[in-house]
Amino acid sequence: MTNDNGKPYLVLISIHGLIRGQNLELGRDADTGGQTKYVVELARALGEHPAVGQVDLVTRRVIDPAVSDDYAQPIEPLSANTRIVRIDCGEEAYIPKEQLWDSLDSFADNLIHFIKQQPRRPALIHSHYADAGYVGTRISSLLGVPLAHTGHSLGRSKRRQLLAAGHSKEALEARYNITRRIEAEETTLGVAERVITSTHQEINEQYALYDHYQPERMRVVPPGTDLQQFYPPTGDEFHTNIAAEVARFLQDPGKPMILALSRPDPRKNIAQLVSAYGESPELQQLANLVIIAGNRDDIREMDTGAQEVLQEILLHVDQYDLYGKVAYPKHHQPTEVPTLYRLAAFSQGVFINPALTEPFGLTLIEAAASGLPIVATEDGGPTDIIGNCHNGHLVNPLDNADITDKLLRVLTAAGQWQTLAANGLQGVKQHYSWQAHVEKYLEATRPLLEQAQASPPIPARRRKQLHHDRALFSDLDQNLLGRPESLTPFIQALQANRKCVLFGIATGRRLDSAMQLLKKHRIPPPDVLITSLGTEIYYAPNLLPDSAWELHIDHLWNPRIIRRTLSGLPGLKLQPNNEQSRFKVSYFIDPQIAPDLQHINKLLHQEGQAVNVMLSFGQYLDIIPVRASKGLALRWFADKRDIPLERVLAAGGSGADEDMIRGNTLAVVVANRHHEELSELALANAEGIFFATRPYAEGILEAIEHYHFFQACEVAAP
Repeated sequence: MTNDNGKPYLVLISIHGLIRGQNLELGRDADTGGQTKYVVELARALGEHPAVGQVDLVTRRVIDPAVSDDYAQPIEPLSANTRIVRIDCGEEAYIPKEQLWDSLDSFADNLIHFIKQQPRRPALIHSHYADAGYVGTRISSLLGVPLAHTGHSLGRSKRRQLLAAGHSKEALEARYNITRRIEAEETTLGVAERVITSTHQEINEQYALYDHYQPERMRVVPPGTDLQQFYPPTGDEFHTNIAAEVARFLQDPGKPMILALSRPDPRKNIAQLVSAYGESPELQQLANLVIIAGNRDDIREMDTGAQEVLQEILLHVDQYDLYGKVAYPKHHQPTEVPTLYRLAAFSQGVFINPALTEPFGLTLIEAAASGLPIVATEDGGPTDIIGNCHNGHLVNPLDNADITDKLLRVLTAAGQWQTLAANGLQGVKQHYSWQAHVEKYLEATRPLLEQAQASPPIPARRRKQLHHDRALFSDLDQNLLGRPESLTPFIQALQANRKCVLFGIATGRRLDSAMQLLKKHRIPPPDVLITSLGTEIYYAPNLLPDSAWELHIDHLWNPRIIRRTLSGLPGLKLQPNNEQSRFKVSYFIDPQIAPDLQHINKLLHQEGQAVNVMLSFGQYLDIIPVRASKGLALRWFADKRDIPLERVLAAGGSGADEDMIRGNTLAVVVANRHHEELSELALANAEGIFFATRPYAEGILEAIEHYHFFQACEVAAP
């Protein structure tokens, strides 16, 4: 190591937000949240390690009467060898991070001046977020000091989320400087010799979107957990307000507790958990179910997604007559969350996270630190956590039998509960405490500290296919699932080209049903999932719903009038509730006795209902908003991702797929799907539609050959 005392001098850079050593103003605004807490705790923990000499946490100096004078102090000691250093950054006032870009060169120059005044040169610079990455690359290049980087949040993922929320591309540039941010991230990833992430999924699914994707330089170092706040029960938890609030729901509050804690978000899959519990008399006999799903005063005043989740939970409680067995308190304080974990642990219960996907799983670590075994979704970060701690079981979140089985294993296996609880406590201490975090951090950065000289940056390997200039969409059931042996070569071809081709599923199924089939048949998670006949759009990696699409299709939609208008018609019968959704009214239809589609449309028009009426396979009738369909959802997605329709290959075959394969898309109808509903297309030999001679996934591969669809992916970028 390069320092005189043999212990390295580390410089952490975190520019935006309000950073101080005590009383962090977490949640004050979008810039003062988890990152500010993380960098302060990281600096402290590094400074306490005997192998570290000096730690400087460098941030922006703010001189503004609207904020505390603390943020104007140039130096704030945190310990004997750790301090916060505040550097002038052009504008003195406190402003959002998106407005800092033009001041970052000034910040970098001032920081170089500060470093040159120090008695020794840093052994490592660690930048946090894109703005610090921009500064870090300049400092690293000028001083020849190795650079490590943590993204915290990535611009490419952020852009997807904001587009899904309805923001225009122009608005993203005006408000978020999103292109500038992504360019800074690309440069940083090209220079950084170590990228620190929280999970393997972050590496594989988020950083993989970048040209400078260098997984060999990336290391997973999970965040630390505050073991002063989360610890095993002491016995006095039952004398708290939150314990009384939970107990008032339950006939026998002394039973073991199955605890679920999350936002009321459809992706958290809480209603499925209630369904599994309701279907298991054994679980109901053994344990109470406690659901902490945010805070609410009136469900009717919450956003639509939260309303649907909470209403579905309440309906399941009523359907299975779970009164006295399920608690779902309306309010809790953040400070009561550790008590809830300890209550569950004291009862010898279990914590469950049944989310459809979970990028990290902080609640699982908190539960483990509280001495509570866990059951968690097999999708995402929980795989790492349970693999490290051996304190629970992974579960298919869409399989009630699997959920029930894993919960019963924890609750009934002789001696297993104590073993899992002990494993969790030890695993958190070993892998997820701040001390463990620092040990892994130093292990990950040791080669950089020992070389003491930055390696030359690796030139970007420009992979234009990364930007996904084409997309392949397929229906699910008949297109992909009819012949399992033909699915394997299709998946292999798709995976070989996923860097340049976006993969989408467009199905009439609901999200949970579609996810269940994807998992069952080991189909790679799609980049975009269009469900419920095009009324819902979800984006990878976290199944982010396209809320802008929901607002768009809500135009003139009134399902109550639709059901009333069609009530009593011969040959029509409503499908079960699990096939209905907010934007889809679904019937079984007997064409022999039911009115034809023209008459059904006429009845709806007479009631002022402008809708799309879909007939599939001669037996399913679906009514959806006039602005919704598989084809319209596909085009909405293609427009947002700037993919020309001429580079979209759509595979379909039923009447519900017609507008997806008509028009300017490349299209294929596989051999088993030459359904009579599309007979006119076949007779007309419709331009742009390829009628495959082979069935199922083989027919899609035949179309890929026919259109030379993957050819561009095979050409090396210059």
